[in-house]
Amino acid sequence: MTGKTEKRYFLLNKPYGVLTQFTDKENRKTLSSLYKFPQDVYPVGRLDFDSEGLLILSNDKTLTSILLDPKNKHEREYFVQVEGIPTERDLQKLRNCILLKDGKTLPAKVKIIDDPQFPKRIPPIRERKNIPTCWLSITLIEGRNRQVRRMTAAIGFPTLRLVRVRIKNLVLGKLKPGEVKEIPEVNI
Repeated sequence: MTGKTEKRYFLLNKPYGVLTQFTDKENRKTLSSLYKFPQDVYPVGRLDFDSEGLLILSNDKTLTSILLDPKNKHEREYFVQVEGIPTERDLQKLRNCILLKDGKTLPAKVKIIDDPQFPKRIPPIRERKNIPTCWLSITLIEGRNRQVRRMTAAIGFPTLRLVRVRIKNLVLGKLKPGEVKEIPEVNI
């Protein structure tokens, strides 16, 4: 008879330029370059190579199933730096749904926010002297590939930096880029 495996939960602030996987044939940076995670722990969801922020890693298959099943429609909040300053009318387009190549998005919660004062990204974002930038809070209940970037581009405000700050009730908090925190449980 085998013993029950202890459930483990880790929160990570995934830095820019790190793949959400443990190995890479092209020798790019992966999660294993940041922390020695237990062998049975895997990322719950993903963040693109050029996205940053909250990532959950766990060996809890029930949690993974809940968070990855689109029918559960759990919230994911992103702070997004965009090129230009969207008007209220632009933001309303995001709230109402955007037509992308793979179909219409579900409504999003969107608002302009103050600069969240994240540590500078390495490498820094592309900045143009004549074009201002601003930060948005965008909350989605779906998770399509590069969805936030495609949505902001569709309304004419390309994403320069994207940081996931919340998954349901789990928050990035004060975790620094590359920092990992083990937590005793996840209640979602």
